[in-house]
Amino acid sequence: MKKRQSIRKAIILISFLLFPVTVYFFSPALILQGASEGVVAGSMITFALLFLFAFIFGRAFCSWICPSGGLQECARLANDKPFRHPRWNWIKAAIWVPWVLLIVILAIKAGGFHAIKPLYQMEDGIPLSESQGVVIYFGVLFFILAPALLAGRRSFCHMFCWISPFMIIGSWIRNRLRLPGLRLTSNKDDCIHCGACDKKCPMSLQVEKLVSKGNMRNAECILCGECVDVCPKKVIHFSWKDDKR
Repeated sequence: MKKRQSIRKAIILISFLLFPVTVYFFSPALILQGASEGVVAGSMITFALLFLFAFIFGRAFCSWICPSGGLQECARLANDKPFRHPRWNWIKAAIWVPWVLLIVILAIKAGGFHAIKPLYQMEDGIPLSESQGVVIYFGVLFFILAPALLAGRRSFCHMFCWISPFMIIGSWIRNRLRLPGLRLTSNKDDCIHCGACDKKCPMSLQVEKLVSKGNMRNAECILCGECVDVCPKKVIHFSWKDDKR
């Protein structure tokens, strides 16, 4: 459905436009700073909620709400080449693991968490109200935009995103426990191997191969529904039940 994709892109673009207001709720640096003071910052709360979100909706946040996803959708106007370096997906894990360990170490040194402050470092208003906040904001934008322009579709998501591991782990746990939740399923017998799903996937996944295997699970799938809507035979569809037996 073209309408569904229009709605999705409108929502994610609005989310990006609101990023100057919400940027601190996605900041990995503020989590470290808060941990060093024994404070649970707003971004830590956000990441915890996204971990729980993944139990029901997988990585749908990445394609429907994430502000960095909105920026990368815009970047496709300049470079819409598929990201063909799946072996580089490990980079974000190599960044994420020591970051989480550092959070734990800082919190232990601070004597544990003793305060919850959703508006930590934002008590005086919107972060961009000061020159330092502006510099940080545009630095973050460059960090997100540069990979997408150089390496293709949603390269930042594949290599550097510090949020996606929370949802990848949440989805993995859900699948291991065989819990119901939003996912993709397929009917491989109806596939005509036209390749339309591969061309449309914003995460550059080999969707047709997933269909052929009869198992649509992939850690990098963001449940955008592009493959669902472009398939001429309606082979792929959303479901709340797992297709892996």
